[in-house]
Amino acid sequence: MELVMRALLLAAVLLGTAAVASEHQPMRPATAGERQQHAAALIADYRYDDLLWENDRIAYRIYGRALEAAEPPSSSGIDAWGKRVRWPYMDRQLRTGDQHADHGEGLDFYNVGTGRGVGGLGVWYDNKLWTSRNYVRPQILSAGPDAADFTVDYDPWPVDTVRTVRETRRFTLPAGTNFTRLTSTIASSSADQLVIGIGISKRPIDGGALGEIRKDAKAARMSWWGPVDGDKGRMAAAVIVDPAAFAGFAEDADNYLILVRVAPGKPFVYYSGAAWGKGGDFAGQADWSSYVDAERPDFRP
Repeated sequence: MELVMRALLLAAVLLGTAAVASEHQPMRPATAGERQQHAAALIADYRYDDLLWENDRIAYRIYGRALEAAEPPSSSGIDAWGKRVRWPYMDRQLRTGDQHADHGEGLDFYNVGTGRGVGGLGVWYDNKLWTSRNYVRPQILSAGPDAADFTVDYDPWPVDTVRTVRETRRFTLPAGTNFTRLTSTIASSSADQLVIGIGISKRPIDGGALGEIRKDAKAARMSWWGPVDGDKGRMAAAVIVDPAAFAGFAEDADNYLILVRVAPGKPFVYYSGAAWGKGGDFAGQADWSSYVDAERPDFRP
């Protein structure tokens, strides 16, 4: 009887594997019109409301509330995808059901997990990062073809017992750059100044390797060059904040953090960027570091 049960269990596992495999679809080639588009933003309502945005150089994603129940743990961090083409590909790849494989245009192998990913934020209080749940109430202002531009809200969340905060954030990604411009407004139940921690995940690659973090207090920026993940290559990331509001660096178990002083209710601007080592724009860490150093952001809200 035990042998029969084992055989039945194995058959069920194999059938389940075949069912999952059958869900994967071939990736549709880009149309001629799509190949002329330099940026895109859309809500993937077929995939737990993932919000996707990309330009001709890099691709990003944030997660909707539906994913919190479907694939825990989910977080309000920012995901980045490797990309080697100059036109939008995320939606077509996500629809295959196999976004973690390289179908020729790029892939998703950066693992946000419970971290901040590439430029997610939280309130830094009592040496701890207090973070929101996933985004709500998206409004896409521009879905392309020259820029991706949208806003989302993050519903109220507690900062210990001292205050409750909520956030509205605008994401703007024009063509020709690896950096998304983020304009955040954080409302608070207390009028006291906030310290915001903006993060880069420490271990977004399976296997736990840390990669190399580089911090520049004078220019108020930090950049990361990730470890090799097999034949998938490396991801890179960076965060740039206003030197006038810079409040130092910190770390927690999941993130490298750059800190900024923020007044409740007043918008502040920061930039988050990412790159893929196989994307064709950066041959090595020195190229990425030089690119980050050369950025001259506009911090006016």
